[in-house]
Parts: sequence; C-alpha cells; structure tokens
Amino acid sequence: MDTYNSDFEKDIYRFWEENDLFKPEVNKDGKPFSMVIPPPNVTGALHIGHALNQTLQDIFARYKRMCGYSVLWLPGTDHAGIATQTMVERDLAKKGIKKEEIGRDAFIEKVWEWKNTYGNRIIDQIKRLGASCDFSRLRFTMDEGLSRAVRKAFVELYDAGYIYKGEYIINWCPSCHTALSDLEVEYEEENSKLYYLKYFLENSDDFLVVATTRPETLFGDTAVAVNPKDERYKHLVGKKVVLPLVNKLIEIIEDEYVDMSFGSGVVKITPAHDVNDFEVGKRHNLDIIIAIDDYGKMTHNAPGLEGVDRFEARKITIEKLKEANLIYKIEDYVHSVGHCYRCGTVIEPYISKQWFVKTKDLAKKAIEVVENGSIKFIPKHWEKTYFEWMYNIKDWCISRQIWWGHRIPAYTCKQCGEVFVSENPIDKCPKCSGKLIPETDVLDTWFSSALWPFSTLGWPDNTEDLKKFYPTSLLVTGFDIIFFWVARMIMMGMFFMNDVPFKDVYIHALVRDKFGQKMSKTKGNVIDPLDVIEKYGADSLRFTLAILAAQGRDIKLSYDQIESYRRFMNKIWNAYRFIEMNTKDFQPAVNTNAYSSASLWIKSRLSKAIEQVRQSLDDYKFNEAADSIYQFVWHEFCDYYIEMSKAHIGKDEFSDEVKGTLLEVFEQLLRLLHPFVPFISEFLWQKLPNKSAKSIMIAKYPHSQEFATQIEEEFECLIELIKAMRILRSENTIAATKKLSFYFRPINEFAKNIIEKYQKYVLLLANAKEISIIKTDVPKSFIQPTKYGDIFLEAGQNIDVEGEILRLKKVIEKAQVSIDFLNKRLRNQEFISKAPKQLIEKSKKELQEAILIKENAKKRIEQLQSVL
Repeated sequence: MDTYNSDFEKDIYRFWEENDLFKPEVNKDGKPFSMVIPPPNVTGALHIGHALNQTLQDIFARYKRMCGYSVLWLPGTDHAGIATQTMVERDLAKKGIKKEEIGRDAFIEKVWEWKNTYGNRIIDQIKRLGASCDFSRLRFTMDEGLSRAVRKAFVELYDAGYIYKGEYIINWCPSCHTALSDLEVEYEEENSKLYYLKYFLENSDDFLVVATTRPETLFGDTAVAVNPKDERYKHLVGKKVVLPLVNKLIEIIEDEYVDMSFGSGVVKITPAHDVNDFEVGKRHNLDIIIAIDDYGKMTHNAPGLEGVDRFEARKITIEKLKEANLIYKIEDYVHSVGHCYRCGTVIEPYISKQWFVKTKDLAKKAIEVVENGSIKFIPKHWEKTYFEWMYNIKDWCISRQIWWGHRIPAYTCKQCGEVFVSENPIDKCPKCSGKLIPETDVLDTWFSSALWPFSTLGWPDNTEDLKKFYPTSLLVTGFDIIFFWVARMIMMGMFFMNDVPFKDVYIHALVRDKFGQKMSKTKGNVIDPLDVIEKYGADSLRFTLAILAAQGRDIKLSYDQIESYRRFMNKIWNAYRFIEMNTKDFQPAVNTNAYSSASLWIKSRLSKAIEQVRQSLDDYKFNEAADSIYQFVWHEFCDYYIEMSKAHIGKDEFSDEVKGTLLEVFEQLLRLLHPFVPFISEFLWQKLPNKSAKSIMIAKYPHSQEFATQIEEEFECLIELIKAMRILRSENTIAATKKLSFYFRPINEFAKNIIEKYQKYVLLLANAKEISIIKTDVPKSFIQPTKYGDIFLEAGQNIDVEGEILRLKKVIEKAQVSIDFLNKRLRNQEFISKAPKQLIEKSKKELQEAILIKENAKKRIEQLQSVL
C-alpha cells in the first residue's frame, strides 16, 4: 500500500492467533506475569469504557511479553444473571411465551442456546481492538470448571460458618422479582413531597405531627419514635397514638436513630418497609407488618387497597387522609431514591429469607493486605475509598430469586426441616432419610466473579497454571466496581488461597465526551469504539485512549482527537515509505565506526525516549509513556532526523551509515510503539530486513544506552534556531519552497559555533540560501529571539508588508464581530439560565479564542509597521 489505511489489521490478528503468540508458552522459561480480564457480560457489546480497559491491559501484556515474561492474560465472560435472563425472557415474550409456561429446565436450555449463539460477540469485538489474551484458556462464569469451584466455595464458607440463611430486610426489585445487594441499587435525586400527618394521642384531641415521603406504608406502622434527647416529647414516651386510617393504637418509643431536625422530630416506624426502621424494630421487639408485597402491590394489611400498585396506593391514601383531615401540611422535598441497577424500577425494602455471607471477619484480612502494601492501588487515593467501605461493611446478600445462575447447593428436608449443603446433588436426608427439596434461589453473579483470579486458573485443583500464575500480577478495572468486585476478590483470595489475588490494582478513570459530560444514548454523545475502529483503525483509537489516560483524571474524548492520532499513524507510515525508498538493496555494514552528528544525536534521543517510556510504564503512567513516544517519533525522528538524513544520503561519506541508522532506529521505535499500536508496528516490522523474531510481539523491548550529552546540547541549540527561522517564515506567510536569507546574532561563542558547524542542516531544514553571523541589528527586519541569540529576516524578501497589514485588519474586524456577539450572549441572563452547560462553556472558550486572535493580529500589525 502506498498510503496508510487499517485494512491489514484483521490479517495481522489472524497471524498472531495462528502462531499461538498470545500463549504464555512463547516465553515458557520467563518470569510469570498474569492478569485476569474483568469479565464483560455475555449480553454486552464493546463500549468505550471497555475499550479503555482492554487497551491499558493489552499495553501491559505486550510490554511484559516483549520484556521476556511468560505472560498469561486470561479472558472470560460473565453470565450476568439478571441481565441475561431478562434478555431471553424478552425474546420468548415476542413469541408469546412466558418462562413459567415452559418451566425452569426448559428455560435454562433456552438461555444456553442464546449464550452459544450470541455470547461470544463481545469476545470477537475485544479481538478487533487487538487484545492479546490467551483465548485458548477462555473461561465463562458458568462453565463446568467454574461451576464446580462455586459449589466448593459455597460449601466451604458455609461449613466455616460464614454463610447463613436468615430473615432480613433486603433491597427488592418488584420488576426483576429478586433481591439486590446494596451495591446493585443506584440512587437518584428526585423531586417529591414530604407529607406531615396527624397521629392523634389516645383518647385526646392532641396529635403528633409525623413527616413521611411514603404515606402508603403507614399500614405497616408499628410505632412512632422520638429521640431520647428531645425534651419536647419526653412526657409522651410510653403513651400511644391512633394509627391514621387504620384506627389501631401504636406505642410512642424513643430511639437515638431519630433525627430531631427532620420534620417535627417524630417519625413513623415501619419495620417491614425501611432498613433503619427494621433495626429499630429489632431493638424494641416491634411487630413486623407487611403492607406491600413482592410485586409492589398492597397486601390485605392495607384495608381497601389490596392488590393496588404501591404508587397508585399513595395517591388514594393521600386522598383518604385529606378527607379525614389527617394531613397537617405538604411540602416539596428532594431526596435520594434507590433504583434497580438493571431495570430502573424503584427499589422496595422487603422482609425476606435470604442467604448471606458474614463479611466482618473476612474483611479484616482484606483490609490488612492493603494497609501493609501487599496490594497497591494506583492511584493511591483509591485506597481511602476501599477502606471506607471495608470498615463499614455489611453482610452480603448472595441469593437471587431468578432461574439463570449458579443454583445454591443447599437442600431442605421435607420431613425434619434440616438444611444441608453439598457440592454434589443429594436427594435423601442424611439425618432422617426424608426427601430433600433443592434450593430454588441462585447465587448473586458477583459471587462467582469473586473467585475469578483463582477459579479461572483451575481451583480447586492445584493445576500448573494455578501454581505458576497465582497470585496474579495486575488488575486493571474501573472505580465503580471496587466494592462489587475488587474487595470481594481480595476477601475470597485470602480465605481460599491464603494469599492476595493480585499485587497491583490500577483504577482507570471514566471516558467522557469532549465537554466532560458522561456519555449516554439519551444525550446522543456516545462514541462507539467499533465505529471508530472501522473508520480510523484500532491503533488510532488505542493510542488516543492511552495518551489521554492520565492517572486520576477522566478522559475527555472527541472524534477530532482520534483523527489527530490517526494522522500520527500516517506519520509513521510515511516515515517507513521514505526509509523503504532510500534503503532498497541496501546491505548494512557489519561495523560502522564513523557516524554523522545527526545519527549520534538521534541514537541518543532514542535512548532517552526508551528510558522514559520504560519508566512511565513501570509507574503505570500510560499517558506519559505514549507522549514520550509521540514526541520522539513525530518531532525528533520524522521532523528532524529524516530531514537531516537528506543532507547525507547519496551525497557524502555518511550515506550508508545514515541508511543503516534510519533502519536501526525505525526498527527500535516500532518495538517501542508495539504495545500501544500493535497492528501498524507488526505490519511494518515484517517488512524490515534482518528481523530478530518471527513477530514483533516476541521481539525484545528496546533497552536504553548511554546518552551523548554533548551532542544533545548542540542539537538542542540547533533545533531551536531552525524553529525560529520556520516561525519567521510562517508568520510572514512565505511559501515553504522559497529559499530565504537569515541573519543570526549569537549570544555566545557556543551558539556561533553551532551555526557554523551544522550549517548544512540549517540550510536544509530552514530552506535557507544562507545564514550570516552578525553582531548588530538588521534594519527593517523581523526578529525572532531565542535563548541562543536573535534570528533576523529582512522585510524585503518578497514580503508584502502592506498587503499583510490589510489582511490582518480584516482578521481584527471579523474577531471583533465574534467578540461583540459572544459578549452579548454571555451577558444575557435568559441564555445563561436556559442554555446547556456545554454550550455556555463553548461560548466562553470561543470568546477567549476571538480575543486572542484579535490581540495577536494587533501585535503583528505593530511589528509590520515597524519595518515600513
């Protein structure tokens, strides 16, 4: 191909797979380095967050592989219990079938059919991004091996007293019809109402005012409570009030849970429908009355409302309270409401028998290994987030009332009521030989994911992979699953393996749009990585994400940035084309003793870049590593060394040496680039002579050599002077092809010597006829100061000074129109109050840009007028 495009990417990936280059066995004697992929849901499609996560992991996998490590990057997918079941139910509904009609076993078969048809879609998409996972070891959270591991883990935790079944108030989704853990509830601020209700004292016309956002739950009230420190109500504790609409007596109790500043300082206690009220109820031995059932409908305990949806019941209850003159007042109120993370339904606190893991003791070791540095979080500040949750951890509800998932391996005897757990199916009670009824609930999806670092390596068997690659070396994940997943993996790793599951945890940030807004389909600002790959190539996307991935900072991503780094791929491609054209049939000399100054300089700069990239990667500073590569390739190698090479190739005694250096440096920079842009680096590397391996993937990552300090100091001066000459040309809109005469007034002897010593490079790169050393100013000239001296360009060198002044005046006029318009817009309070935040920010940015354009044009006019 004469021009760069990414059509070769699929062929390159096929080449890697066919040669088994993703397997750790390619460096079988190397030190082990392992990672487990955060398993994406089988229902999912690759999104930009996945793309960032996979890119960062792949950079490290390829880097370590090239450093000689035996790298295992283990891939897999998660069965995603609720999401997958919901998807298959929807498919069946389209055919008029309900899962209850076909039964549990037939429904599970349907889910497996769906998984086998669509479940590997996201794996194919991950491959398209270039992920070098060992797909021969692909795991699924419900494959046979992992299912066995889950049963083993459950039984061991149960036998050790960490798993129990108990009645407790849990988060319940009336739509998905299952329990949810605290972490599966997403809270959203909602505009609501605060209802102040009259609870009349027994045999009295006096009443207490009780504030609530959920009047429909009053049918489950079993007390009202005040704070023991609240002197206003001290005399009423122990007395009774009449429950509105129900007309039964409930007691006034005192409890420190009550917030004296909320409402009137008196709260209703509904143990069956509020987590905090449940705890108060336990402390005071209150009755538990269920007013709302598991489908979100009112029960028989709400007279006249049985079977009515809870939100409709709220409206009816309010009307009844109004009719009975039992509402004191109603206020607008904003509060946080929990929603199901899957379907968005408002969560209903619900009393239910569920399976739980006791986490307090498990958390102790998990806290200790982070505190003592056995596990490091990068960036470190995420440790605080981890500790805050772990020190306040609650028991983990692990049962889910769905069909798709790991069925809890527990059995209840129909005859004696005893509960037994077993890794293998049992049907007869070990105690009384009665018939055993298997548990119908399945385990929370995160239970199997918590075992991921060791179950995927073959646990509970002591496999070779487990012995070699556990604990894993690095986990790359998002901050949003530190509690869901990271913390639980650490607890399970310490319990089952008596060792940490990983050494380092790199927490990457969110990918947002260019305005810093979270991407969402409703906003229409989603960037689809598959569309990007199709248009720009995977390498362009990967490099963009890497160079923007600064620790602790969200990424603001735009198509313009991706397009910019696609141009970087083109720059690499064009560098190869130049080298190919100039080194045809070239045979590098075995030993080269004489090097041009430019070659000595570029080798030194390459060595410095290698050192910077290695150090940045070892410190997980992906953006700094990518930027070091970018600066070296674009500016130092392409803009300067390749241009300087033209002064030698076919023209002097350094011709062959420069050809050899071009090949040598380009080969090394491709290896330097490979972890970031694997496709183009492999494609071009295969075209180079004298390759050291069958693939760049297993070629050695470059090592730095000694830096040529003196030559670097000289070239720093040289390049700054060339830049000054280019600026003068650009500012005066002089064609790049026109040769110019420059004057240089050096600040010292060093600078004077540089111009004289490297005049060949100066004349070539600045496209100059000559450069004269002077000691005084040049009349009627433009000046560009540098720290090494001043560069002058005479105004007479075909510069239309008057024409340029006229053009700049028009630029000022145009800028002023924009300034006036934007100032007017930003002073308009109606615009500020109604316009989207990103439009306001965009307008402010455009205003600053217009002001800068105007100021620069004015300064330029002053400079031009000075030479007339």
